[in-house]
Amino acid sequence: MTGIKFYKMEGAGNDFVIIDNRELQFSIEEIIAFTPVLCHRRFGIGADGLIALESPQIKGVDYTMTYRNADGSDAGMCGNGSRCLALFASTHGFGSTQTFNVHNSVYKAEVDLQQNLVSVSFPDVSLPANIKVDNQQLVQVYTGTEHIVSFVASDQLDKEPELVTIGSAIRNHDSLNPPGTNVNFVCKTDHSAIRLQTYERGVEDLTLACGTGAIASAIAAHFSSQNNQTNNNYLVRVEGGDLNVSFKFNADKKIYTNIELSGPANFVFEGKVNV
Repeated sequence: MTGIKFYKMEGAGNDFVIIDNRELQFSIEEIIAFTPVLCHRRFGIGADGLIALESPQIKGVDYTMTYRNADGSDAGMCGNGSRCLALFASTHGFGSTQTFNVHNSVYKAEVDLQQNLVSVSFPDVSLPANIKVDNQQLVQVYTGTEHIVSFVASDQLDKEPELVTIGSAIRNHDSLNPPGTNVNFVCKTDHSAIRLQTYERGVEDLTLACGTGAIASAIAAHFSSQNNQTNNNYLVRVEGGDLNVSFKFNADKKIYTNIELSGPANFVFEGKVNV
């Protein structure tokens, strides 16, 4: 057995196991193998996913972020996870302004250590698409990982067993697999605020927050309103707290730019675990 130094962190209730792999030097195969063990909420530390801080794997970045879902699968980008990792990195040799990559995409983070607030800038997002799955009108958005948005009434967001059933059915629908999708249930509370519950692929359940889902949901809300307003800022209320999503919309090019996800990030505890 190997004792791994780990840190437990959370961003708006999205919780993660974080390791500094610059020294540990685990292979991706090893990370995939032990992630389900460490993320198990009965037999492990418990988390929505595992994040490894890696030495830069592409030019021009401070570090590389490796993220795996709780089941060990590749989530692509994890918004709240990246905010937690940026806070972690700022206490492990990096400054308050950082650049990092997830696969081939580059992100920028700004860390406010005094308030434990972190903002991450995202690459541009293409115009969403209206799709239909089993006669359900849905919006499909890609924000570094796959997302579906379903607009629902406010009272439906409190019916969690029903959301899990519907979310699982959409996530596993033949028309969306592979690779599957995250499913966001969204209620518009006013023109610049939404409430959100997300069924996450790889966790296979509702989570208290989802950063890339917050971005996808805010963009879908803007898209469905047929609003061509250039500068947009959305308050996204999730079960674990509040997130802010801002972006610009280029109506001519039909693209979303200057996307930024902001919100709280916190250390919970640290320790060593055997795998």
